[in-house]
Amino acid sequence: MRYLPITPDDRTLMLARIGVAGIDALFADVPGDKLMHGLPQLPLRKSELEVERLLSRMAAKNMPASSVPFFVGAGAYKHHVPASVDHLIQRSEFLTSYTPYQPEITQGTLQMLFEFQTQVANLTGMEVANASMYDGSTGCAEAVLMSHRLTKRKKAVLSGGLHPHYAEVVRTISHMASDEVSTLPPDVQASEDLLAQIDETISCVVVQSPDVFGNLRDLKPIADKCHAHGALLIAVFTEAVALGIVESPGAMGADIVVGEGQSIGNPLTFGGPYVGLFATRQKYVRQMPGRLAGQTRDAQGKRGFVLTLSTREQHIRREKATSNICTNSGLCALAFSIHMTLLGENGLRKLALVNHANAVMLADMLAASGIEVLNKTFFNEFTIRVKGEAAAVVEKLAGEGLLAGVPVSRLLPGAGCDDLLIVANTEVNTDEDRAALVAALKGAK
Repeated sequence: MRYLPITPDDRTLMLARIGVAGIDALFADVPGDKLMHGLPQLPLRKSELEVERLLSRMAAKNMPASSVPFFVGAGAYKHHVPASVDHLIQRSEFLTSYTPYQPEITQGTLQMLFEFQTQVANLTGMEVANASMYDGSTGCAEAVLMSHRLTKRKKAVLSGGLHPHYAEVVRTISHMASDEVSTLPPDVQASEDLLAQIDETISCVVVQSPDVFGNLRDLKPIADKCHAHGALLIAVFTEAVALGIVESPGAMGADIVVGEGQSIGNPLTFGGPYVGLFATRQKYVRQMPGRLAGQTRDAQGKRGFVLTLSTREQHIRREKATSNICTNSGLCALAFSIHMTLLGENGLRKLALVNHANAVMLADMLAASGIEVLNKTFFNEFTIRVKGEAAAVVEKLAGEGLLAGVPVSRLLPGAGCDDLLIVANTEVNTDEDRAALVAALKGAK
């Protein structure tokens, strides 16, 4: 059955068993101004065929990323995913049970997770990585909680270059845990003085590189001062391809590295599902959230894979848990791992070099046309200043068949950045795409 209606008597019985007087009591923790009062403006009933037709007409209003020149980034990126990735993730060797508690029947899943962890550790320059998180933002929040456990302190400092969505997730989870968060103002040109924020009261500093505005950050001085004051450095990234050529966060002294792995193996898919990457130092492994797959030998001496670290408290005694993120983005992690294997180290480096070269080419073209590029350093994404409001410019150009980027005002409303636009240029963009963007921005009012 598609629908499971219940009677008023069923509802009364269920509410009595739960121990509440009415349905409204189930939403007592939701602020009143966030609740909808009355029915939404939708038809009360339609047939399945009518619903399909209606939703299809609505979906046709979308502008798919592959149909027009596309320069949108700011945390989710359009890269080429080989057709072989989609083929291989469907092989039965990997389509074993979602949660690999029984290693004897889930060797495909466990081996993939083991290889995935190895790839993430190598990519980030860290000693150990887990079997993935839900996405980069929740991984960032979990890293902050982990730093609190390790340092026995309850205050985090967030860089003004951290993606605003990541910062908001950190603040939300920290609020529920009664932890303190200090968020620095938006830092468009990477000029903030993070070192002045570091003292013996903080547990961690969270810095993104490349940051949300595209700037590359030198993490070494921040790591040194953090360690001198007993704090940890959490390095964040949203563009995993950048790690193909920039110095790894681990090499710059980061204690925890988290980020979004969508760029490798996973399409945009309207914003998800994605895959969070999480890596740290070996000495901190017991406080790492999620699960860890390991390699071993079976009774016959054959190579095998098991869950090496997955505390039961994460599943059955939640108040005792290291983390309540108890699963991993298995299919997205598999796609990531297969794409990474197909690329190899040299392939990833070449892909990253093409991304950077394309971005430099576009930045030079924009600057030559009189459009201000604000970044001194960047990978494949940078921030420009446009004529008028960036959001209006983006809407105008979308109507002309071009997706120009992400207005900063969409991420930071009311921050006084209305004329700033974040532009991403990956390997999928052509010379014609870049020329079209420059011409459109030069003529946009």
